[in-house]
Amino acid sequence: MRAPDPIEDAVAAALRGELIVFPTDTVYGIGALPDDSGALARIFEAKLRPRELTLPVLVPSAAEARELAAFDDRAERLAGRWWPGALTIVLPRSERSRGWDLGGATDTVGVRMPHDPMALAVLAGTGPLAVTSANRSGDPTPTRCEELVEAFGDLVAVYLCRDEPFEGTPSTVVDLAGEVPRLLREGAIPPRELELALFG
Repeated sequence: MRAPDPIEDAVAAALRGELIVFPTDTVYGIGALPDDSGALARIFEAKLRPRELTLPVLVPSAAEARELAAFDDRAERLAGRWWPGALTIVLPRSERSRGWDLGGATDTVGVRMPHDPMALAVLAGTGPLAVTSANRSGDPTPTRCEELVEAFGDLVAVYLCRDEPFEGTPSTVVDLAGEVPRLLREGAIPPRELELALFG
């Protein structure tokens, strides 16, 4: 009898429309299929997150991100430098992502290709996932599996956890949907480096 594979279990759960928790290169994330409105609603319910906040989307590759969002030269430069990694880029939605009920913003989507091997293994099986930090809104993101289970319990179908405590810095979020780039959240990438990459 084949030993269970936790990543396969997580992929299968996500494809069934259930919630999963896994490490990204920043913090633990809670995720679901972005085209499953019921699963997305469960993320907001599990996190006690206001619906006006928009869920970002993790992708297994830059090519997949280009199918979800309208990349311009600026986005290509930033993705080329920091992907895979801790940079979320907010861009106009493509036809494929236009109907996804990700929360507040309906015309833009934040996309990121993570660097964490476990996250990439999950995304390779599921395709894009709507993923946000695995914490109750307003609380710190747990660093241990038992804290995650305590926070979400049976609301999450599969927990993929590291053996050691996992503490990271949230991703930097930059909005390129308009003419002038906007830094929405300072994170792992210094703002000065972003500025140099955008403006030279």
